[in-house]
Amino acid sequence: MSAAATLAEHIEPLRADPAHSAILLDVDGVLAPIVRHADDAHVPEPTRVPLIAVAKRYGLVACITGRRATTARRIVSLGSITYVGNHGAELLRGGATEVELDPEVAAWSQRMADWAQRAGSDRLDRLRVRSEDKDVIRAFHWRGAPDEVAAEAAVRELAEEAEKDGFVVHWGRKVLEVRPPVELNKGRGVARLLEETDMTAAVYVGDDNTDVDAFETLRRLTGEGRLQTALCVGVRSDETPPDIEEQADVLVDGPPGVRRLLSALAA
Repeated sequence: MSAAATLAEHIEPLRADPAHSAILLDVDGVLAPIVRHADDAHVPEPTRVPLIAVAKRYGLVACITGRRATTARRIVSLGSITYVGNHGAELLRGGATEVELDPEVAAWSQRMADWAQRAGSDRLDRLRVRSEDKDVIRAFHWRGAPDEVAAEAAVRELAEEAEKDGFVVHWGRKVLEVRPPVELNKGRGVARLLEETDMTAAVYVGDDNTDVDAFETLRRLTGEGRLQTALCVGVRSDETPPDIEEQADVLVDGPPGVRRLLSALAA
């Protein structure tokens, strides 16, 4: 059986009842190609075209991302869909202008700011480690640093300090995230998003370790009878984490594969 035929079979339950189907997508490495500098990320127009068609057809379309929700909306350039940012901490509904912040997470905002101010160092700056302020989360990127090995070593030392100070660390593709010690992951964001809807089917498309939590949430909701169908799509690249390949129901090749998936959903 061809890969295309397999994918078509997987998405048929969603296409059969689009009004009660949720299309949930990560942004970086999924809709937007991975770039050297995170601020340069954008969703190519050939991907936005089928995404717009999907947004018009399906009951719920949302981007679930580790970025801030407002940043994700800028990257995708589509205001009619929903954005779940900061790994579930933020919710920016389609058409809304105000971000809804999870109260439990919001309580850590000032403490995170104070820690980040203390944690900054000349060494990180010299190694061109880029810090990203995501309010309750701080991210440290070393992709594209002149010496990525030395930069990663410095970031790992920072991770040890963060854990000693009571924060939680999470590793992604050439990025460290320092988070508050509360449950904070894309799975929680997906559950919060779906609990107030009448969706009976959902697909989640992701490419990194942070997306496995969303896979697990969809499967849990299916096991509980909350969803009738759940599809977990992994996006392959030369940096694909083993957990994505192992946990995905089906794999597509990079953002071009996601584009083909969106086109199939819109057809």
